[in-house]
Amino acid sequence: MKPTRTPALAALLMVCPLIGCHAGNEHAHSATTHDSALVLAASQFLAEYDAKFQGLYLASGEADWAQNTHIVAGDTTGQERSRAAKEALAAFTGSTEVIERARQFLHSKKQLPEGIVRQLDAVLFAAASNPQTVPELVQRRIAKETAQTDTLYGYKFHLDGKEITPNEIDQGLREETDEKRRRALWEASKDIGVALKPGLIELRALRNDTVRALGYPDFFSYMVSEYGMTTKEMSKQVDQLNRELRPLFAHLHTYARHELAKKFQSPVPDLIPAHWLPNRWGQDWSGLVEVQGFDLDAAIVPKGAVWVVEQAERFYVSLGFDELPQNFWQNSSLYPVAKDAGYLKNTHASAWHMDLDQNVRSLMSVEPNTEWYETTHHELGHIYYYMCYSTPSVPLLLRQGANRAFHEAVGSLMGLAAMQPRFVAAVGLSTEGAPAVDPMQLLLKEALNYAVFIPWSAGTMFQFEKELYAGELDPSRWNQRWWELAARYQGIAPPAPRGESYCDAATKTHINDDPAGYYDYALSYVILFQLHDHIARNVLRQDPRDSNYYGRKEVGEFLRTILAPGASVDWRVLLREATGSGLSTEPMLRYFEPLMAWLEQENRGRRMTLAPL
Repeated sequence: MKPTRTPALAALLMVCPLIGCHAGNEHAHSATTHDSALVLAASQFLAEYDAKFQGLYLASGEADWAQNTHIVAGDTTGQERSRAAKEALAAFTGSTEVIERARQFLHSKKQLPEGIVRQLDAVLFAAASNPQTVPELVQRRIAKETAQTDTLYGYKFHLDGKEITPNEIDQGLREETDEKRRRALWEASKDIGVALKPGLIELRALRNDTVRALGYPDFFSYMVSEYGMTTKEMSKQVDQLNRELRPLFAHLHTYARHELAKKFQSPVPDLIPAHWLPNRWGQDWSGLVEVQGFDLDAAIVPKGAVWVVEQAERFYVSLGFDELPQNFWQNSSLYPVAKDAGYLKNTHASAWHMDLDQNVRSLMSVEPNTEWYETTHHELGHIYYYMCYSTPSVPLLLRQGANRAFHEAVGSLMGLAAMQPRFVAAVGLSTEGAPAVDPMQLLLKEALNYAVFIPWSAGTMFQFEKELYAGELDPSRWNQRWWELAARYQGIAPPAPRGESYCDAATKTHINDDPAGYYDYALSYVILFQLHDHIARNVLRQDPRDSNYYGRKEVGEFLRTILAPGASVDWRVLLREATGSGLSTEPMLRYFEPLMAWLEQENRGRRMTLAPL
């Protein structure tokens, strides 16, 4: 369920600029005399492009929305409509005329303002996903992606011969105490991988071949280039994150191994059996800890699902942001589909920017519980980010996050803020008469979410997709390699050996419909703690481990300075100006320093089984 992304359409079309081409060169054009005739011609080209692009983008988004929110087994109407809309958009964004004209202008980019250069880079970046120099290839990729979406979200999970929803699987893995039942739930969650593997094999080849038409070596390199980095440079960056956080994770892993072995009355394993963990992929272990006096479910369940969404909106309004537009409430799909509805929908939470302007909506399946309470605050973070940069001062093609990770960082920042004790008390979710909250247990629960997530996203997922696309990993080794990586980075293993008849990697949503960018989330968590540390210490003058953003307009003003520019400035410059530092794990490690000292005591005498990276 969490973390979430902006919808697959936006990632697929890649309308973000190739920011890194100008890193460290923010004012390179200021001393150059611009060619007024060239500026006028480029501006006219971009204006014409925007007008056509926005309409096609909206049409494609509407078709994609319909396909994701109303899935009927055997009915291909939505699939056909989505494919046709995407093909129309691809034909325009990847047209040879668009590519040639953008390249012509960029040949003289030193005579153009920086803002125009950024937009032209965005035009070519979008074209690389849909180059009409290979139109049949693009059409085949779109058709296969559309079909894969139907397989992904139309799949019906079964347990003991009965249909079971993804929400029920997730709830079972959080709450079930019987180990055999847990294993059955976990295995049921993996069945979908078998259905998805053939499509993923085809998509790997189609995605690679499509971007190669415009000179990228592979699809993974194409995605990484949006950060202004090569695959080698990004690998170095995520390796550094993993190394710096490894001591903390190793202690969390050791603690979890021993606690889970006691729970299931088993010898302490070197690798944690995946079905022991409260998440299908082992990406979030926070469900292992129940913090006394911090049972938000007890307060949230009686309030209902509608309250959860409306409360998230009230938080943003308290910071000085506007209420959500009426179209959000009219067009969003916020709650689970009834079991007898006759159709299914995508159950993975997401935020959608339909027209790159004020048409915003969210796709969720909100239920009144703590997880959805946090997720709803996260999703509205995306929505308010959209609204902040959708202004006349930000060109249409630059209406994206400073980078992909920034979008996730903002959503996760607001999710973290909404879960801190002082915030919870301020919005009336404290449990009357409950014992005082143990701050160390709360910190442990947070670490089992945020710190545990890094080796999953920057380790297992990053390495697998890099090898999938850049290394063209043979499908006969996919499952073996997936579990080798899970063992190395996460310290987990399947409950029993799983051969190549399975495809457990494909069970992860984003490997199918938003590929080769999961490291966004790892980077976003690092940025999240940098932003939160700055807000707590320098804006609120509060303890970062127990702060309260609610009602603080100055927090809203700080956030606007980050959100409003969209992608019109280099993300490294924005981060340094906002926090005083480049990308750094120091605030995250500082946040968990008291927990690290506690874990060292708890783990004294215990054997640690994770090798250094």
